[in-house]
Amino acid sequence: MQLPPPEQKILDNRSHLIDRFREFLPESSVIADEARRAAYDCDGLTAYRQLPMLVLLPETVQQVSRIMRICHETGTKVVPRGAGTGLSGGALPLPDGILLGMAKFNEILNIDLDNRCVVAQPGVTNLAISQAVDADGFYYAPDPSSQIACTIGGNVAENSGGVHCLKYGLTTNNVLGLEVVLMTGETVRIGGKHLDADGYDLLGLMTGSEGLLGVITEVTVRILPKPPLARAALLGFPTIAEAGQCVADIIGAGIIPAGMELMDQAAVAATEAFCQPGYPQDAGAVLIVELDGNETEVDALIARVSEIAGKAGASSVRTSEDEQERLLFWAGRKNAFPAVGRLSPDYMCMDGTIPRHQLPIVLTEIERLSQHYGLRVVNVFHAGDGNLHPLILFDSNIPKEIEKTEAFGADILKLCVASGGVLSGEHGIGVEKRDLMGEMFTDVDLEQQQRVKCAFDPDGRLNPGKVFPKLHSCAELGKMHVHRGQLPFPDIPRF
Repeated sequence: MQLPPPEQKILDNRSHLIDRFREFLPESSVIADEARRAAYDCDGLTAYRQLPMLVLLPETVQQVSRIMRICHETGTKVVPRGAGTGLSGGALPLPDGILLGMAKFNEILNIDLDNRCVVAQPGVTNLAISQAVDADGFYYAPDPSSQIACTIGGNVAENSGGVHCLKYGLTTNNVLGLEVVLMTGETVRIGGKHLDADGYDLLGLMTGSEGLLGVITEVTVRILPKPPLARAALLGFPTIAEAGQCVADIIGAGIIPAGMELMDQAAVAATEAFCQPGYPQDAGAVLIVELDGNETEVDALIARVSEIAGKAGASSVRTSEDEQERLLFWAGRKNAFPAVGRLSPDYMCMDGTIPRHQLPIVLTEIERLSQHYGLRVVNVFHAGDGNLHPLILFDSNIPKEIEKTEAFGADILKLCVASGGVLSGEHGIGVEKRDLMGEMFTDVDLEQQQRVKCAFDPDGRLNPGKVFPKLHSCAELGKMHVHRGQLPFPDIPRF
């Protein structure tokens, strides 16, 4: 049967590219057959799937550079991918593009304890970095719930957080340097083992860029000495609103916990059945608050937090007596997502951030939306920095239920923005939130952001279709610049 011209063109281009890539890539690094490509048809946002034209798994920076040069010369699109744990569709493939998997870049290249940093390839898992320096008394602070599987390259691309980001910052606060291959195949180094650099903050620009500006091939991260002591308080509350108010009260008292996580009753019940962390089953919500430092400081802060919780209406207060119990408290939170997976055939994990003082109001409104859409929602989130992760439960086998779920999720994200927050705390925009960018940014804002992309990828070949709801060519953006009458840079006076 004669294929339509666009499909025939894709097939012809794929055949040509396969021949070129097999000239320098091992056979196992070029995945062309449909059955094996299907393993890469989505990331953690499984509601959206697309078979890639071709999957490449390079092993060296030189191979990545050559791949990018070929794609640049042939006008081929490229979608970078880490471990595929992302939840915004940022690594969703394209039917006419290369999926560039970085899984074989999985070595720690250098551990520099004197400078308190680790140099790793992008395919190294988040947890592996902490494990590599644990015996020396160090760790890597950002710890997403998926840290056992998610990679440091993906963490940089999405600016991931974690349960300890309240005190120690997101990925952007813990990355010191990057090696990046651009769309042209050029390799550039940004930052290094030093703490700061002059000039434009390209390191900050690249962190959270979602694969739209370059392919990360090396990451230098900051490691921290493990605190002498860490203790966690497990606080039960009659309602999630009271737990949310306690979060605001703790921060308002000037206390900055190492981590502060909140789960509603449904999440508590699911995690208790899944891994038995010992959560109070009669609580409407559970708040975990971890304090770290020296023993005197930690004991004083634990006592202060317990007092604040009592005044906020806590129904139970329990503090970890040893390291094993502290880790047990966290085991429930770390396993919350797989635990909730037992409650429904499918769920969609949302990601938005709000000001902390808005927690009680926003949580109440999410419950109202749940009733409006007739869909259950389980709330699990980083309470300390206001990063919400409502899990909307649904069944994709029921007609129209996925559309209803998407509408519910969109309303949650609009609520976050209306409350003074943002569309994403750590999962990124990808395709999931792309069409909601107008809720937060004006057309002028988005055009300025696209001008940044033009500086790195003028032909728009890197991860196209993500982040921006409306794409403009770089030539169009240049005309807009002139049309709006923006003045050129003035002459700089010389003395």
